[in-house]
Amino acid sequence: MKRSFHWKAGILGSLTGGIVFGIMMAMMGMLPMIAGMVGSQSSVVGFAVHMMISFIFGLAFTLFASLFKGSALISGLIFGFGLWVLFPFILMPMMMGMPPFPMNMDSMMSMMGHLIYGLITGTVYGGIQKRQLAQ
Repeated sequence: MKRSFHWKAGILGSLTGGIVFGIMMAMMGMLPMIAGMVGSQSSVVGFAVHMMISFIFGLAFTLFASLFKGSALISGLIFGFGLWVLFPFILMPMMMGMPPFPMNMDSMMSMMGHLIYGLITGTVYGGIQKRQLAQ
């Protein structure tokens, strides 16, 4: 069967990965910083913003995975790493008028979170794809 876009699988995978990563960010006290993107300091708002971003990233991951000819799991890891480089280091600091994210223990924890997000996203996406192909 020809590889196609599985939007629902990408969104579900990304939301699942987003929930796990959001819990990790809550444990590290990072959700108020995410809330700062919309002018709040609330952890609840930070989690909501994070989940909206996860939804959008699910669409982006679907496109990325459809173009990548490797496994969904590897696609997820590469996607998560790319998000780690692009957002905490470049775009988010620019949006919030902050200097680029420094390379320190927090950035390493952020990398781990993004890789775990990507791993979960790719795993869920790949699992749904396999189930659809088996039907």
